Amino acid sequence: MKKKIIIAAGTGFLGQVLETYLTSKGYHIVILTRSPKKANHISWDAKKLGGWKNEFENAYAIINLTGKSVDCRYNQKNKDLIYSSRIDSTNIIGEAIQQCNHPPNVWINSSTATIYQHSLKKEMTEEDGSIGDDFSMNIAKSWEKAFYSHSLPNTRQVAIRTSIVLGKNGGALIPLKNITKLGMGGKQGNGNQKVSFIHKYDFVSALAFLLEKETINGNVNVTAPHPSDNKTLMSILRKELKIPFGVPQPKCLLKIGAFLIGTEAELVLKSRNVVPKRLLDNGFKFKYKTIYETLNNLIPNN
Repeated sequence: MKKKIIIAAGTGFLGQVLETYLTSKGYHIVILTRSPKKANHISWDAKKLGGWKNEFENAYAIINLTGKSVDCRYNQKNKDLIYSSRIDSTNIIGEAIQQCNHPPNVWINSSTATIYQHSLKKEMTEEDGSIGDDFSMNIAKSWEKAFYSHSLPNTRQVAIRTSIVLGKNGGALIPLKNITKLGMGGKQGNGNQKVSFIHKYDFVSALAFLLEKETINGNVNVTAPHPSDNKTLMSILRKELKIPFGVPQPKCLLKIGAFLIGTEAELVLKSRNVVPKRLLDNGFKFKYKTIYETLNNLIPNN
């Protein structure tokens, strides 16, 4: 019998990539979604218990990807939704597992590499990362607190502190390509801020690794081993797209632009210098270690 893996909020970019990959590895995938459209889709609202909890009995794993996108203005309404979408879904999954007679072997829950402070030099590892105090970091701390508040002696728990995931058809690469093609692909801010990223293939490979690596629990950084910096990222992107120039975007213009398109400049100005020490120490092999390898694969034949 195939091992059953439940993916909560599995119809988005990451969920679709993960479902395809895990299916190819022989797992049976069930998707929890608010809008079921396929035979393996189960309806849930990510807030309260329902018939979906029956899927948890004898399942091999639950992977929770639920959470409102942070690509928005941080007004109070959006802040509340960012918080509640993460905390409510995490807590209700914990409750569902606690009610199981035969609970899942492992629960992988999303977290974020944004939990670490802005850092240009210090590499943030799971053991030695500096965690600060602002809206984004406090959301991440509350998310992990909710996750670990559930005592589940028969279910291994892993919180994945994921960086920007890059893929051809989704994630952060699409808007970066679009602004580069418009000639606005210069450095953003001073360009020195670190950019932690991961190729979509390495993201799903890492999750498959964590599913089966029974000795790993707790927090795991899911990010490529060699963070880029912004000016290098944009330079390689221009080269791969064969765009000869890119107008720099100083901090003041980024803030104005972010306001106009309904997002926050923090998303590109914060220096995320995060490395995957636990994955590397446990023998995980990355296919795309650098930003050059990643973009060269994702933007072929341009």
